[in-house]
Amino acid sequence: MRIRHVIIALLLPALAWAQDKTGELHRPKIHFSPKKGWMNDPNGMVYFNGTYHLFFQHNPHNTVWGPMHWGHATSKDLIHWKEQPIALYPDTLGTIFSGSAVIDTKNTAGFGKNAMVAIYTNHNHSQEQAGSDKFQNQSIAYSLDEGKTWTKYKGNPVLSNPGIRDFRDPKVSWYEAGKKWIMTLATKDHITFYSSPDLKQWKEESRFGENLGAHGGVWECPDLFPLNDKGKEIWVLIVNINPGGPNGGSATQYFTGSFDGHVFKADHTDIKWLDYGPDEYAGITWSNTPGRRIFLGWMSNWQYANVVPTGNWRSATTIARDLKLVKTGKGYLVASEPVREFNRIGGKVFKAENVSADNYQLTSKAGKLAGAARVSVSLPKAASFTITLSNNQGEQTVIGYDEGKQEYFIDRTKSGETGFEKGFAGRHTVPRFATGDPMNLTLVIDDASVELFADNGLSVMTSIFFPKNTYTDITISGGAQLGKVTYQAL
Repeated sequence: MRIRHVIIALLLPALAWAQDKTGELHRPKIHFSPKKGWMNDPNGMVYFNGTYHLFFQHNPHNTVWGPMHWGHATSKDLIHWKEQPIALYPDTLGTIFSGSAVIDTKNTAGFGKNAMVAIYTNHNHSQEQAGSDKFQNQSIAYSLDEGKTWTKYKGNPVLSNPGIRDFRDPKVSWYEAGKKWIMTLATKDHITFYSSPDLKQWKEESRFGENLGAHGGVWECPDLFPLNDKGKEIWVLIVNINPGGPNGGSATQYFTGSFDGHVFKADHTDIKWLDYGPDEYAGITWSNTPGRRIFLGWMSNWQYANVVPTGNWRSATTIARDLKLVKTGKGYLVASEPVREFNRIGGKVFKAENVSADNYQLTSKAGKLAGAARVSVSLPKAASFTITLSNNQGEQTVIGYDEGKQEYFIDRTKSGETGFEKGFAGRHTVPRFATGDPMNLTLVIDDASVELFADNGLSVMTSIFFPKNTYTDITISGGAQLGKVTYQAL
């Protein structure tokens, strides 16, 4: 991924939040964040032998974007993460940009059965500065000890740049019907598909997207996978774009359609977004998870990622999300909800029924908010309401539904520190794609973020915020009649 807005970080004066002596202010409880340094795109997400591996774009030397490494974290449950030693370091071919990882169960590459193989972009900054267009190339590395140590292939790069400045972020998967690997690669303003029998020799299959989808910015971090709709296979192509998102800056769009091992064909011409919030980007899915498709994104936005007010670390991931297809009168939508593993954690659950949303003080009944929590509400009939997260300093983030506009929203104009970037404060919206009654909304709240999943994941938004003190109170207002309200500390 290319650098964005780094110069802003160099121009800012010392900020008021430097008073946080530990550097841990806003550290999330249930989202992965690096112990120190900078993080952006999730990379190489692969599941093997009961462990979820998350690699990520990482600058261990500073809290702004810099020389990219692959950081590494592991989890047994997609919620609790353990940071591991850095997996891939820059080399003579360049720094280590985004990519993917697979388990080579058939030993097609000859590295060994069940070798974990990383496919990534080498970015050569010297060639870029010299004016070459061929500074991004695709390389591979392999691990025979489940990601603990890595060996870079001596024949790198395995796919050389034909002369395209943006030639990166390979997402590779096995295509069983054709007995070959498929690479989905971001190439300038479109996607190019390649195939290989052995992860080393690649040939171009086709191109997609020059005249479809959103083109407000460069295309990045793609992903291609099938989802099942009652026995029918529908292919989904994810394309992250920056800028040009529905609420400004970075965002994740997707296409539904078909793929025959050579060509992807979209079944629609309208633009679809996986998450409408300002703070989900570079999202892709885990490989090697039969029967599930699990998604994770970077929880930030290139408009302000380098200047957000954290201490000795910057950025976190979203929570992991299960993806599913929903067929509507206008075609297929991809819905997402918190992974089912979230149902196994948390403390005592508070429940209330037939609640009037008239200044309903949820935390006075359920206990003060102290970091991470899940809040769910259901309404027998769609109606306007708000859920306000606040603290004793008058800072607040307001989430809700506007019946007149038929949209959900997150308003962070008074959320706390907002002056670090002029576009940060604002009210962001997502349409309600469900029709009729009833309606439901789930919020996953952490120290500095909220993720909104409405109507069983049809409408989704992610937003970060930076109050001077953690939010402690939750108030539901608007006068709507709520069928159920559920609160659980996580």
